[in-house]
Amino acid sequence: METITLNNGIEIPIIGSGTNTYGKEGNEYRGALRGDTQEVDWAIENGYRHFDTAQVYNNEEVLGQGIAKSSIPREEFFITTKLNTFEGYAGADWAHIEIEKSLEKLQTDTIDLFLLHNPWDNPAEMLEAWRILEDYYNRGVFKEIGVSNFKEEHLDALLDGAAVRPAVNQIKSQVGTWNEALIEYNTKNDIATVAWSPLGGIDEQAKQTLEEIGKQYGKTFAQVVLRYNIERNVIVIPKSHNKERQAQSLAIFDFALTENDRERISRL
Repeated sequence: METITLNNGIEIPIIGSGTNTYGKEGNEYRGALRGDTQEVDWAIENGYRHFDTAQVYNNEEVLGQGIAKSSIPREEFFITTKLNTFEGYAGADWAHIEIEKSLEKLQTDTIDLFLLHNPWDNPAEMLEAWRILEDYYNRGVFKEIGVSNFKEEHLDALLDGAAVRPAVNQIKSQVGTWNEALIEYNTKNDIATVAWSPLGGIDEQAKQTLEEIGKQYGKTFAQVVLRYNIERNVIVIPKSHNKERQAQSLAIFDFALTENDRERISRL
């Protein structure tokens, strides 16, 4: 596994397992409701040690259970979770309560990376929430802190008042939406980029092109997309309900794309 060194020296695996559709059926997360850790178990067996979850996904508990029963030491895992800001911000007391719930559900005393899940239209509130994350970071409860779905203007506002620079910005980087300008902004500000749902956005025409590229290396179209992202120093968190496809997503370190390959992919 390759890693990216974040801005305080912590290393993060460049591939992680996304979890936001584990057991999802409509609005019910079956895995979370019945304590089914099968997909976490498969991922750990395949070699994943980096897992991405969130409060809003309602599956922190399932991930915590899967890691706890694996018999692998907690320090070998890199866990990311996120404060649920999709509904807005409900104040400092609420934030503290939700953070403590995450620690309890994940069965851990520390979280490797804790994010604000989404920006909202109140810079003062965002800065207050960020300072709460900074406090947990300064106490060693969070090893790194960052943001998700932030654009340049949101980061500008946060950086103006932040004492601790965000370690990552988790954004979309997939076929048709590579987000080059935002990735460049992140890099310029020493913020690593993480791609959520990196295998989304692929229509049949794009898939055909990716399959043509992959055929040269004995790789699938999905492996080509993941390789393209990590060659841009973008951390990827693909998700799959299939054990074999989980394994395939890790098998991308034995080939490299040519300049022509990357040009074709960038135009998709």
